[in-house]
Amino acid sequence: MKIALIAHDRKKDVMVKLVTAYREILAQHELFATGTTGKRIEEATQLPVHRYKSGPLGGDQQIGAMISQDDLDMVIFLRDPLAAQPHEPDVTALIRLSDVYEIPLATNMGTAEILLRGLAAGFVDFRQVIHETDNRPLSL
Repeated sequence: MKIALIAHDRKKDVMVKLVTAYREILAQHELFATGTTGKRIEEATQLPVHRYKSGPLGGDQQIGAMISQDDLDMVIFLRDPLAAQPHEPDVTALIRLSDVYEIPLATNMGTAEILLRGLAAGFVDFRQVIHETDNRPLSL
């Protein structure tokens, strides 16, 4: 599966801890991240990460493009709800696209842990079914 990892500045340390804790699970998947977050993850875990631009420079939009092309299976976006973000419209668009294309999305550590544990247990296999059915979004 293809997993995007994004973290606002004050959440980058938490993201590195999360990826370090779940390294064995994440090592089995393709990882994508915005600029600095991806660099920090690579340095801390030695996992390969495809890095896009930083969020404010368009990285959120690049990941959003992957979602709209149904080329991403999960998003972990550790947001800082207490800080104003200059690229907040991009953040909102990314969350909206995740909903439109039914991409599992975590915006905090608790939900991220549940998604990663579910991934390891096979609870996110519906994404593979989608890819087997001509890349059409699943209708529930």
